[in-house]
Amino acid sequence: MIDNHIPVNYSNRTRRYVDRLTARAIAACGVSVLLVMMLLFVWLLWVVMPLFATPSMQAGSLQPALSAQPAVALGVNQGWGWRIDSQGEGRFFPLNGIAPEPPLQLARGPVIAAATADNSSLLLLQPNGNFRLVQPDFSAADEAPRWKFPLGDGAFDSGSQGFTLAALAASGAQKWLAALSDGQHIRLLHLAAGETMQSDTLASGPVKQLLLAPNGKLLFASSEHSLRVWQIQGQQVTLRDTLPLAHPPRQMALLSGGRSLLLADDSGISQWFDIASEQGVHLKRIRDFNGARAEPLLITEPQRRVFATLSAAGELQMFASKREGAFYHHALGAGVQRAQFAPSGDGLLLERGDGWQYWRIDNPWPDISLRNLWQQVWYENYPQPDWVWQSTAVDDPYQAKFSLVPMVTGTLKAAALAMLFATPLALAAAIYTAWFMSPALRRWIKPAMEMMGALPSVVIGLFASLWLAPQIAARLSGVLLLPIALTATLLLCGPLLKRLPSRWRTCVDAPGREVWLLLPLLLLVSVLCLWLMPLTDIALWGKPLASLLPGGYEQRNLLIAALAMGFALVPLIFTLAEDAIFSVPTALGQGSLALGATAWQTLSRVILPSAASGIFAALMIGFGRAVGETMIVLMATGNTPVTEGGLFHGVRTLSANIAVEMPEAAAGSAHYRILFLSALVLLVFTLVLNTLAEVVRQNLRRRYGQHEGQG
Repeated sequence: MIDNHIPVNYSNRTRRYVDRLTARAIAACGVSVLLVMMLLFVWLLWVVMPLFATPSMQAGSLQPALSAQPAVALGVNQGWGWRIDSQGEGRFFPLNGIAPEPPLQLARGPVIAAATADNSSLLLLQPNGNFRLVQPDFSAADEAPRWKFPLGDGAFDSGSQGFTLAALAASGAQKWLAALSDGQHIRLLHLAAGETMQSDTLASGPVKQLLLAPNGKLLFASSEHSLRVWQIQGQQVTLRDTLPLAHPPRQMALLSGGRSLLLADDSGISQWFDIASEQGVHLKRIRDFNGARAEPLLITEPQRRVFATLSAAGELQMFASKREGAFYHHALGAGVQRAQFAPSGDGLLLERGDGWQYWRIDNPWPDISLRNLWQQVWYENYPQPDWVWQSTAVDDPYQAKFSLVPMVTGTLKAAALAMLFATPLALAAAIYTAWFMSPALRRWIKPAMEMMGALPSVVIGLFASLWLAPQIAARLSGVLLLPIALTATLLLCGPLLKRLPSRWRTCVDAPGREVWLLLPLLLLVSVLCLWLMPLTDIALWGKPLASLLPGGYEQRNLLIAALAMGFALVPLIFTLAEDAIFSVPTALGQGSLALGATAWQTLSRVILPSAASGIFAALMIGFGRAVGETMIVLMATGNTPVTEGGLFHGVRTLSANIAVEMPEAAAGSAHYRILFLSALVLLVFTLVLNTLAEVVRQNLRRRYGQHEGQG
């Protein structure tokens, strides 16, 4: 036989080609994964960044003045502007600068004008006490707008003269409430189409300014040193609040919805709204806007809680109710006499002595900022500042409350509690299986545990919500006692094992066989805890413990989610940790035992330090799985976005919040983009966590690396 030795460096052409192709394919796949992660990160940023973009304004051309008389009312609607001057002459004009409509004499001047909150109805008051109610009508799509007189085109007598202040509110369908004052008294007029006018006079003292809530339920009147609030319920009027003021108010305005009152005085601009207390509902000063000053013009948006101040020099500052200071500044030029926002806040109509000008505004999300997504905000009618997630509201969709703190808190609480439940079980099982269990039994146990990891999370969530939650509610005391009872049983098994009869000890003295004694004993203790303790509760108090908790008990709560998620995490942590322990070179353990160390000393001082990097990686992967878990927390908790809830209250996580609300969020809305911001926060948190975990794992590997090269 002829020996034909193949050279060490020999390699045929096909093998070299396959090797190069495989190396390039693996490199391409790795680069592709990195590119996909980068593209995902960039895409999320691209969706989220418009939330924090700076507003912008674009000036239209300056148009010639429509009248020599100053305007007492101004409005914008559907591409048209309208104005009423001090002599009662009304006119419509297109915002694109083409020829305006001819003027119409609405009332005999000079007049005082008062408008409803949405600028849809106006009261024109003459010095002799006569008034008219007019409305700009834009209902005809193909025709020019026109003026309507819902009460008739004749003048109505208010019953007195000398009124210098007026306010108007829409109290119902085709019903209005007007408040008139001569500086000392207030007269209320109840107006309705086709009905007789009803009036009432309030003796109120000095009055400098008047405001009515949009629904006509509240009347605000300010003087030099006080603010009075009347509650109006039909024909019954009650003085509810009399509040002292440190500075004489220069201007008053209501934000959209009429729940917030703005007061501008020498100290700045403050926001007030009602707060419930033991004495009832009362108006309270909530905040002062940083940098806000009392300027000649204070303008509010009709549909959003946004207002602006305009100085005599033409410096515009825009504020939102959820932000502490001005979020936008712009110079509009001096000489502005009157200004009005468009209904959706996307435009601003200015009138000067020499003409008018329309500015387009790009400001879709004025109240969203990084600060109010993470800090406590004092919302209208709330007793105190709080972190609140309420993406929709029944009667006021704009005042949605977007705080990410409840979801971040819920995510961390659920993940931490699940890890607290899963880590001891998974690591103890991994240590026992890899180090103490007999090889024959390990060949059955390890695949069975790995098969548990294949259970879909939706199945676990369904099981937890439909069966586990009511069972724990009925056996809460036994569930709380169970960990203590099992721990005590395990600790007592060691000394008790030595007292067993010799033939029993012979059956369990072989390594790994003690499990056949432990499992029945632990099952018996579990059954006794879950059966006896509920009976004890009913015997003592007549009802289960869950119904007696002082803070209340929600059937789907953090405890249920933690148990269900912990059950899902145990197979994952067990598999990775058991592989890490079992992969420690056998020579290390045998050498330690040969030197006289016990099995436990060998495990704690040799095996576990050598497997520390793998065990830590298993824990971090399990924690990452817990943070990103969706279906279990979605089905096993009450999905309650709160921060202060305890173990027996519901939570909501970032992932569950995205799954619940993304189908209902309008594409491109603030709600939609904030949900993407939640996904970005979740992604960044996972990347940071994995990076820190890898750094710690590498440090552990370097620390105990000398052992891995042995054997």
